Amino acid sequence: MIENNAKKNRGARHNDMLISVENVSKDYRIGRHRLRVLRGVDLAVKGGEFLSIEGPSGAGKSTLLHIMGILDTPTEGAVIYEQENIASFGDRKRAYRRNRLFGFVFQFYHLLPDLTAQENVALPALAGLGIQRWRRGRKEALQKSRSVLDLVGLSERCRHRPTQLSGGERQRVAIARALINKPRMLLCDEPTGNLDTASGTEILDLLCRLREELNTTLVMVTHDAKVAERADRKVFMKDGRIVNQSRRQ
Repeated sequence: MIENNAKKNRGARHNDMLISVENVSKDYRIGRHRLRVLRGVDLAVKGGEFLSIEGPSGAGKSTLLHIMGILDTPTEGAVIYEQENIASFGDRKRAYRRNRLFGFVFQFYHLLPDLTAQENVALPALAGLGIQRWRRGRKEALQKSRSVLDLVGLSERCRHRPTQLSGGERQRVAIARALINKPRMLLCDEPTGNLDTASGTEILDLLCRLREELNTTLVMVTHDAKVAERADRKVFMKDGRIVNQSRRQ
């Protein structure tokens, strides 16, 4: 189902500009003090691109990723998607667009321990459904989640709870959950950072394969230079700014 949809969309918009962050700054208030985390960042991402964001702790990498995926809003600047500043939307509209446009993968999985892998994956497909639509929607979402778990090689573990899965398997569940709504972009924050070397390599290989098969844009925050080397383009951040960019040769 997801694979067929990707084939239909492949081609025309593959290298078009998908999203741009324009002159984005982000401040946080700590008592009477202001902490400026991002300082006038400009960044554009093409459809189908694999972009890595590197930099030391505190450089603003995760904050930039969250603003790009409208998990957070900028103090100044805009996030432009299809000629709209999606960061300026109200909470409800922003939540709806976030759920449909972006899939998120985090370092620590964020799976609900009392739900099975299949139920965890289904959650984004159920978001926003009213009570009357929930029963029918749940059945459809569980069917879809089974097929997505098959994409990440975990269909046989769909009824297992997170405590019954290895770290690499939990991250595969999190990736499946990120994919269930067929997002245009996967936003990954240190997706291999909580795994051993072998499991981390498997997860990176999986993300790269899915990006190609599903024609999904991949943006990844990482501290690992070996991970970043797999990207089409690397940006390096320091003190809230992008200070360097390079493309893979």
